Amino acid sequence: MDSGRDFLTLHGLQDDEDLQALLKGSQLLKVKSSSWRRERFYKLQEDCKTIWQESRKVMRTPESQLFSIEDIQEDQRNTLDLIAPSPADAQHWVLGLRKIIHHSGSMDQRQKLRHWIHSCLRKADKNKDNKMSFKELQNFLKELNIQVDDSYARKIFRECDRSQTDSLEDEEIEAFYKMLTQRVEIDRTFAEAAGSGETLSVDQLVTFLQHQQREEAAGPALALSLIERYEPSETAKAQRQMTKDGFLMYLLSADGSAFSLAHRRVYQDMGQPLSHYLVSSSHNTYLLEDQLAGPSSTEAYIRALCKGCRCLELDCWDGPNQEPIIYHGYTFTSKILFCDVLRAIRDYAFKASPYPVILSLENHCTLEQQRVMARHLQAILGPMLLNRQLDGVTNSLPSPEQLKGKILLKGKKLGGLLPPGGEGGPEATVVSDEDEAAEMEDEAVRSRVQHKPKEDKLRLAQELSDMVIYCKSVHFGGFSSPGTPGQAFYEMASFSENRALRLLQESGNGFVRHNVGHLSRIYPAGWRTDSSNYSPVEMWNGGCQIVALNFQTPGPEMDVYQGRFQDNGACGYVLKPAFLRDPNATFNPRALAQGPWWARKRLNIRVISGQQLPKVNKNKNSIVDPKVTVEIHGVSRDVASRQTAVITNNGFNPWWDMEFAFEVVVPDLALVRFLVEDYDASSKNDFIGQSTIPLNSLKQGYRHVHLLSKNGDQHPSATLFVKISLQD
Repeated sequence: MDSGRDFLTLHGLQDDEDLQALLKGSQLLKVKSSSWRRERFYKLQEDCKTIWQESRKVMRTPESQLFSIEDIQEDQRNTLDLIAPSPADAQHWVLGLRKIIHHSGSMDQRQKLRHWIHSCLRKADKNKDNKMSFKELQNFLKELNIQVDDSYARKIFRECDRSQTDSLEDEEIEAFYKMLTQRVEIDRTFAEAAGSGETLSVDQLVTFLQHQQREEAAGPALALSLIERYEPSETAKAQRQMTKDGFLMYLLSADGSAFSLAHRRVYQDMGQPLSHYLVSSSHNTYLLEDQLAGPSSTEAYIRALCKGCRCLELDCWDGPNQEPIIYHGYTFTSKILFCDVLRAIRDYAFKASPYPVILSLENHCTLEQQRVMARHLQAILGPMLLNRQLDGVTNSLPSPEQLKGKILLKGKKLGGLLPPGGEGGPEATVVSDEDEAAEMEDEAVRSRVQHKPKEDKLRLAQELSDMVIYCKSVHFGGFSSPGTPGQAFYEMASFSENRALRLLQESGNGFVRHNVGHLSRIYPAGWRTDSSNYSPVEMWNGGCQIVALNFQTPGPEMDVYQGRFQDNGACGYVLKPAFLRDPNATFNPRALAQGPWWARKRLNIRVISGQQLPKVNKNKNSIVDPKVTVEIHGVSRDVASRQTAVITNNGFNPWWDMEFAFEVVVPDLALVRFLVEDYDASSKNDFIGQSTIPLNSLKQGYRHVHLLSKNGDQHPSATLFVKISLQD
């Protein structure tokens, strides 16, 4: 089967000169360091999915010289650096790879399925004759993470070996795969909708969309657009019908996803003050690993921005040759140049979202280097930098809409919103130092960081001060009460997670009201030197906007974080519910009472089956034993978790069919997390994949949950099939 030609024809690329150049291949210079450079030959394989690289390692097998284009990502940790002999060659490689990646991304689930089968086949076809012996077929099934009883596999093998050559080729392999991948649960769902018919009429599809899928827009127009989009049979399409194949394609598509398609774009009002939104925010953004000795890198900023992060942190210190540097002060983390970080931010700030980026400056520089910082900010960020007030925005924070394409500085400032003392203000004035390290109450941590002086006063350069407009850093002086002027709207305080939890406990409603008109930034406790994270949910429940997490550390906290910010088009800003934006709010997350937030719902989730769960244990003979946990995150009363049974030795199409019921009283603050693990009786379960969906973005009916990897990337075809209902 020539899937490469299929791919080129399918996307009209058969005469594309970039791809033709890649199929011919070329010599490229592989660079590992300034001293290690070697010429190697690279060539796109006929399948248009893999690249062959010449290797000088003696023990290399032909397969180990191939790598998959699917593995190329914008922000991966491991980079392969290549130099082309000419700009034209470089252009061919860059454009050619972009085209393949773009067109692979636009494939529907069915094309992805074939694509995925091909890549597994290629690995299993050891002697490269494009035929599959029974032994190779068993390897193929291991690649697919499926354990089939030998006698069962043999039986299907014989049925498919129509040419009786004791091997399968072309259509026979597809037939074998089709018999294996039959989805009984889809057949059953289709039969419920179609009755005894072979196809669904427009009316039957409308009924299914109304009664099962609870689609608000259910009607002939929606039904016809789904047939148009997902029905593979032209005959059925012409008769305005949907076959079982089309039905499966619909259920596997973005329209059939458990995450609302309408919420994949910006749909919320973006014209409210900044303090009315949760803002995707990262802590010590420059770090790739731990907080004490790990590397700092501009790459970490690029990665956070590509994930939709809108608030980044820069810890600035005096560097050699009058060039300020960024690192975690008093520790052994490596150092990077302030100007290099600004260039990376300039280039990537608005790739994932057009809405404003806030740079949280922790400034420890002398006056001289602060002036260098101000010059760099102006020269590198240019017109992106917001360095003066917006017209008419003088008594509340501007909105994300008004600040589109702008970069704001958060930091210390002399005086108020208007520059102090008119034009000829002072050159520099003393302000208190803002330093998280100062809050490391934990002695054990203190002993591992270099000697830190007690002095916490800092002289601030006027040039740098003037660039801080709407985000002036101040120490928190308590919530305002009648008669005491509280913080000005442009002033914002930072709280360690412990202090924030204490304030929520002592005066939850006070914190909620404070956060209606002011921004609050929360950061991890000083003892988290391993870059572990705290739960962001409790902070969001109190209306805190800038809840900074260590983006480099995967885990349940980051999963929930990314899930919350998938909403509203993943633009990095999510509008808080109305009861967290009302200056007279009575909501207290720690002492729930009746109020507009109280809307008791019954959530039923039936976990039916799983599809193509990836292998986590690299041991060749291990097969996954999957179990699913469904968790509810939200106000403490709503927090819950239920688990399915363990299915042994089947990651390919495990079947649970278990239903769970949850009661949720504050749906606006709830998120649902689907976690799939490989059960291990003797040690910790291995993580397979997860998906976290805000309850308000969760669709009802028969849906596929598309699973993400540990780092938050989409698995190509791993899904859960579920049925969801939400009732008052």
